[in-house]
Amino acid sequence: MALERTPEPELMDGLEQVRAYAAADFNDSDQAMCERLAELCGGDPGPQLVDLGCGPGNITFRLARSWPGAAVLGLDGAPQMLAVARQRSATQPELAGRLLFEQALLPLVDPGEWEGAFSMVVSNSLLHHLHEPAVLWQAVAQLAAPGAFVYIQDLRRPSSAEAVEALVVSQTEGAPEVLRRDYRVSLHAAFTVAEVEQQLQHAGLGTQLQVAPRQERYLEVWGRLGQAWS
Repeated sequence: MALERTPEPELMDGLEQVRAYAAADFNDSDQAMCERLAELCGGDPGPQLVDLGCGPGNITFRLARSWPGAAVLGLDGAPQMLAVARQRSATQPELAGRLLFEQALLPLVDPGEWEGAFSMVVSNSLLHHLHEPAVLWQAVAQLAAPGAFVYIQDLRRPSSAEAVEALVVSQTEGAPEVLRRDYRVSLHAAFTVAEVEQQLQHAGLGTQLQVAPRQERYLEVWGRLGQAWS
């Protein structure tokens, strides 16, 4: 019997969580994601990038450093996560003027100046936090400019509770208990490739964005809006 999804709290804003995630070393997985992103987008993300669910800014900073000609916006709903991102930003003055962090909750009721403004829309590990995943795809459609490149990476739900525990052991060895606990909860809350394909169909994005498993624990969604994939 397949493992059923168990949703988790949408916001990660507890002080213990924020401190643990800010101190954790995600360099290898973050670097791998950004390398994959650069490969898929052909190395040219355009001038305006947005990172949805940016947390403390791990991916956001990498985007800004990877493409010095682009302006980058990090959006998150958790004030304490954003406080860490802004503190980090203050120590990197070379990024001033083109890196910004703002608080926003999905769904974006009124995107304002952000609507249709971004040449690339990125998100890492946001989808499984959402009780209503449709709000992510709605935000992608709202924020993306015509022809924008979209890349979403997230955890992929394992097939059994035993598989979850095996990943917790292999991926969080030596990590603080709060990270081990959150990782277990996140794996139970993650979606399968088939579920995300269905989400994209419902959002009207199924012919433009494709979904595939990545490594043993991720799934990825990518494509250019307005361009059918084959």
